[in-house]
Amino acid sequence: MIKVEEKLFQNRYRVDAGRPHIEIRNADICQHSCTSKPCTVCCPAACYTREGDGRVTLITDGCLECGTCRIICNEHGNVDWQYPRGGYGVLFKFG
Repeated sequence: MIKVEEKLFQNRYRVDAGRPHIEIRNADICQHSCTSKPCTVCCPAACYTREGDGRVTLITDGCLECGTCRIICNEHGNVDWQYPRGGYGVLFKFG
């Protein structure tokens, strides 16, 4: 049986250093207002991590640009999301 992680590994990602295409607007909202932290379980690329103290960390390397995080965070509207600049971001191996 093939795992999702094995398939994701086949994709490549070109990092646009210093210009993330996703940002958390206010870290305090994630830590104090958002109790369920759905981004940490819904992101298919696991870009969001729930820390032990309630903080949410975001690492955009490997993002699939699906937009799930901006939809799932609709209640708080705490995600700034846009497509990466041309030539950067996910490079799908099979299309």
